[in-house]
Amino acid sequence: MLEYLRIRGLALIDDMELEFGDGMNVLTGETGAGKSFILKAINFVLGDRLATDMVRPGRDKAQVEALFTRQGPEGEEEIVLRRELSAASGRSHFFLNGSLTSQDAVRALRPALLFHVSQHGQQRLLQPSYQAALIDAFLPDPSIVSRKDALVRELKDVGEQRRKLLERMDMLSEKRELLEMQQKEIEKVAPEEGEEERLEQARAELKNVEHLRAQYEQGLELMLGGEGAGLAALLGELEKILHSLIQDDESFSPSLDALLNFEEEARELTRRFRSTPSSDCEYDPDELEARLYELSQLKRRMRRSIPEILRLRDEITENLSFLDACGLDLHRLEKQERELAKKLHATLEECNELRREAAARFCTALERELSGLGFSEQVRVEPESTPHELWPQVEDKVKVICPACMEDRYRLLWAPNPGQRPQPLDKIASGGELSRFLLAVVGVQSTNEDATLIFDEVDAGVGGMTLNRVSDRLHDLASRRQLLVITHWPQIAARAAQHFQVSKEIRNNETFTLCRPLDARSREAELRRMAGEECWAEQPSLAPAAVAHG
Repeated sequence: MLEYLRIRGLALIDDMELEFGDGMNVLTGETGAGKSFILKAINFVLGDRLATDMVRPGRDKAQVEALFTRQGPEGEEEIVLRRELSAASGRSHFFLNGSLTSQDAVRALRPALLFHVSQHGQQRLLQPSYQAALIDAFLPDPSIVSRKDALVRELKDVGEQRRKLLERMDMLSEKRELLEMQQKEIEKVAPEEGEEERLEQARAELKNVEHLRAQYEQGLELMLGGEGAGLAALLGELEKILHSLIQDDESFSPSLDALLNFEEEARELTRRFRSTPSSDCEYDPDELEARLYELSQLKRRMRRSIPEILRLRDEITENLSFLDACGLDLHRLEKQERELAKKLHATLEECNELRREAAARFCTALERELSGLGFSEQVRVEPESTPHELWPQVEDKVKVICPACMEDRYRLLWAPNPGQRPQPLDKIASGGELSRFLLAVVGVQSTNEDATLIFDEVDAGVGGMTLNRVSDRLHDLASRRQLLVITHWPQIAARAAQHFQVSKEIRNNETFTLCRPLDARSREAELRRMAGEECWAEQPSLAPAAVAHG
């Protein structure tokens, strides 16, 4: 039940507080006074979108607070909702019992708090899918529809897997010869991960060793001499000359000492040049070059790098393995499809039978409600079912494994007057008839008993004695449920337990929407306004007391 509503900074509403009570709460006022803003506020706090231009000019945000009460497992519980909409960013924030919460959490609460019946609901009523949902709500166990939907989703998922498997099988079967040829090409060379890089590094190392060897040989040739005398022999000759010169000139002694030291260095250098550098490379140079050539030829033929060839090899192995094993996967999916189709077929047979019974009960209950809303006692509402294939029959090469899975989908046909042939609602129903039909639907629906029913001009297009029937039905509902009713008819407003008047006021060139509860005197004045002052004067029988009694 909606007990309290506060709206601040929304459209023409500056700051409005409303306290609703049990039974029927009626909102009345001139067209355009702002009744719709109040409903927008209620829908907004329960999760509907609201454009930023609905924030009142001069305000930085719109804010709506609502207090609901409902029966919980431990007795009556309060639910306090608040939502704020920023004019600057367009973002909104939800609060549940004072704590920040999500839009999804609030929307999940909505069915237990509010059931909205509006002229928009009349358009939904014309949709066969909505009519079918109304009948499904009358199923003794509505979860059977969820089980059916889950089986359909599973079947579609299996069917999609099977389709993709067959597509891949067909595609790879066409390419099998090419794949096997590529596989042989790669296996013949058998490249390894990182092999080309290792060989290139070894080649570089070998080239470096060859270069060093050539320099060692050149140095040794200089030291020992080739065709002529080498450096070692020349130094020996120079030593002899210096020994001879020292006998006559001692000043050559330092030079001789230096030469002797240099000869020792030269002998050491000769020994080093004789020790030819060796390589730690494990590859034979000829074999290394042959392997690199083999790899380069493979890359040329495959038009790929070695890493790409290795990935291709893995892909080819996987695809050929898939082709060899896909028969088992296909058999598994076909078996799964057969089992699911059988389950779906059995579930649909049960569901179709339960729907047939539910449709009959729903239509019978609807006929009773309609006859109490001014329609003929012979008003007829009939369910029309149309078979719809959810899954084709499953068969093997010899027999049908499972018949086609057919679902009966319903829509409502009605004949409001005796002698009429039942027809769809959108063919023959007027606006007033749809209003009453929608009210009858609400009357038979098993909605949450704690949820507030909001009727937004559900009496549109209704008049005369029929209006009294509508008023009686709303009054009857109000004895069991809280109603929030927007109406332009005094016959309905007069039956309210609480009556609120919505009006506009202009102050300092600003427009404000106001809503105030009416006492007995102001309520009589509002009923007079709704019926028309002239009507009161000319027909005393339409006095408020008469209106209150229909």
